[in-house]
Amino acid sequence: MEKKNLIVGQSGGPTAVINSSLYGVVSEGLNHPEEIGHVYGMVNGIEGFLNDTILDFQEALPGEKLEYLKNTPGAYLGSCRYKLPESLEDPVYPKLFKKFEEMNIGWFFYIGGNDSMDTVSKLSRYAAQTGSEIRVIGEPKTIDNDLVHTDHTPGFGSAAKYVASTVREIILDANVYEKKSVTIIEIMGRHAGWLTAASALARKYPGDNPLLIYLPETAFDVEDFLARVEKAFEKNCNVVVCVSEGIHDEKGTFICEYDNSVGTDSFGHKMLAGCGKYLENLVRQRFGVKARSVEFNVSQRCSASMLSATDQQEAVTAGVFGVQAALKGETGKMVSFVRKETADGSYHMECGLEDVNDICNAEKTVPMEWICSGGTDVTKDFIRYARPLIRGHVNVPLGEDGLPVFVYRK
Repeated sequence: MEKKNLIVGQSGGPTAVINSSLYGVVSEGLNHPEEIGHVYGMVNGIEGFLNDTILDFQEALPGEKLEYLKNTPGAYLGSCRYKLPESLEDPVYPKLFKKFEEMNIGWFFYIGGNDSMDTVSKLSRYAAQTGSEIRVIGEPKTIDNDLVHTDHTPGFGSAAKYVASTVREIILDANVYEKKSVTIIEIMGRHAGWLTAASALARKYPGDNPLLIYLPETAFDVEDFLARVEKAFEKNCNVVVCVSEGIHDEKGTFICEYDNSVGTDSFGHKMLAGCGKYLENLVRQRFGVKARSVEFNVSQRCSASMLSATDQQEAVTAGVFGVQAALKGETGKMVSFVRKETADGSYHMECGLEDVNDICNAEKTVPMEWICSGGTDVTKDFIRYARPLIRGHVNVPLGEDGLPVFVYRK
């Protein structure tokens, strides 16, 4: 039987472990030389593939260099936010599949979030429609943890660890003065507040900061917020508040829109930033106390120093599992995580497969039963869910200059 080649791409925003998933796909692909010829990478995703920007992993990362992928943040292959046309009659599809045929591609892998799974769905449906034998598999990725039909996603654990660790550091910094102050921490999350909820892991004891946690799953009321801040001063003169970037009022208007002229990205999503600064100014004006806001921004998704060993290993496992599934003939699926409780109640994860058509363009939010205190905190059920995902330390290799060693595309 003629060997086919494997190609893999990355799409959407990077995470601390998106390259671990890439490592899993590439390393497992290279482990099957009897079935797989070359393992190719699409530079800048499907858009780069259309522009013929492709690399061969055997040449790009030979030998031990491939191992460094697991500890390298960002997206080694680069990314894109290219959305394939809705109509499968669009001329881009025969163009793509002609390229697949010319490169003798038998397996296509795409690592990404909601919009990336949309690409996997369209390519797998077009393959079925035209009788192509190419196998198309989606590898999950997103710090937002908002993909449906999977317990969690690679990238969330490390980002949650970064959030919890950094919030704990900020709390200690905020407590050095015995004067009233409010620190507002703005965390990524448009419609799903999983990352902001992870700030609760920073608490060292009951009643510790952050005293208020606001997620986009519930409506945000400015006057109620100010009243709760004033009440919080009775517990601690230094109040720390964590908010999702996507908090909104009962009409659905993002809080940041009251302060910013908000643009949109290539998918038409509003670009959110500024709610922390807006609330900082409100607090200062209302109470006349020291107020500041901190926006974590991209740091929460690219910090290799905060890698969760659990997250990294699961990302690698997902990549390996996906290749094994494709070699068995699976297509049009996304690798999922299935949580299994062991006899002693400890955490255990297994990989599964889900129909990508049931996943793309859907969104998993924090369950309302995990949100409490009038939308200002999370329950112990969330803590039990999230805590195992941040466990374990990764020793990132350091160079002679004391800085981490990463791999770069030349």
